[in-house]
This record gives sequence, C-alpha cells and structure tokens, in this order.
Amino acid sequence: MAVKIKVQQTPNPKAMKFIVNEDVIEDGKITFNDASECKKIPLAEALLYLANVSQVHLFENVITVTQNGVSDWDMLSGAIESIIEVELPHHNANFEIVDKTKRKIDLSTLPPEVAKIEEILERTIRPGLRADGGDLEIVELENDVLTVRYQGACGGCPSAQMGTLEAIKGILRAEYKPELEVVALD
Repeated sequence: MAVKIKVQQTPNPKAMKFIVNEDVIEDGKITFNDASECKKIPLAEALLYLANVSQVHLFENVITVTQNGVSDWDMLSGAIESIIEVELPHHNANFEIVDKTKRKIDLSTLPPEVAKIEEILERTIRPGLRADGGDLEIVELENDVLTVRYQGACGGCPSAQMGTLEAIKGILRAEYKPELEVVALD
C-alpha cells in the first residue's frame, strides 16, 4: 500500500502533525525526546536524527513532530515526509515499549482519585489536545495539587500553558474537587 501523508499545522508553531494512512502505534500513545529512547523503532529514531527535531509523538495514525524553532518548516516538512515514506512500510505499530507507563493507562491500576481525574480528562480535554497533535500526562497528585506534562504539539505551546491549563483547572474543579490546583511541568 502506498504511503499517504496529510500535513497539518498545530496551534504550536514549533509542531506539525503528519497524518498517515495506517496506525503508527497500535495502542495508546508515546512521546520520544531523544533518538536513544527509540532504538528499536526506526521511524521515530530517524525523525529524531533530523537537525532541530526535538520530539516525536505517536498516537493512532498521527505523528507529531516538534522542532526547536530554528528550522524552516517547508524544508523540514519535506525531510520528515521522506522519512515517513521510507520507514512506514516497514514500521511495526505494535512495537515493544520498555517503559509500559508510556502506553495506554489501565485505570484499574491507579488510585481512585487519579482514575477519576483520568476519566474526566479522557472525556473532556484529551480529544481536543489529540486533535491538535498533542496530549497530556498526569505526573502526580499530591495534597490537592495535580501536576501534568503536556506531550506532542502541546509541549511548549503558548496556548497550552495559558488557556488550556485554565480550562483543565475549571473542568476538574467543577467535576472533581473545587480546591484542586493544577500545574504543568515545562
């Protein structure tokens, strides 16, 4: 099957979405920040070896590539598309991940409070983030302070740190706990 790629801008000027005609990850999502993290995943590894590429986020049939802001997207996008065209036909979407926390979250293994927050985020926030080529990870819940980390196009996006974080706070305070604080890691 011929590789088909649709390129879309994201709200983050440093990230682009590359939507392909087959899954790049079979279950869940994963973000790589360095080529050494994905040695057995040639598609992600090759993308991270490109000059100025700082992150690769895989979700379903979407590859979100983030750069450091130095490269021109027209040139970088062409190089990314070339790598996808070469690597995707040989790519295994069911690749093994050493850190199982990077895959899909099993709510039954989480503390009840975190599971409830995950359910709310999955229903209200994550669909919009994923549509923009990103996602969100819960890092910690301690003393009514929820720490999150943005992934994919949402990482380093000015609107994620401002408007999206406020929306997350509002929704979680309304549906979970009014005194909850939410902070995002850089």
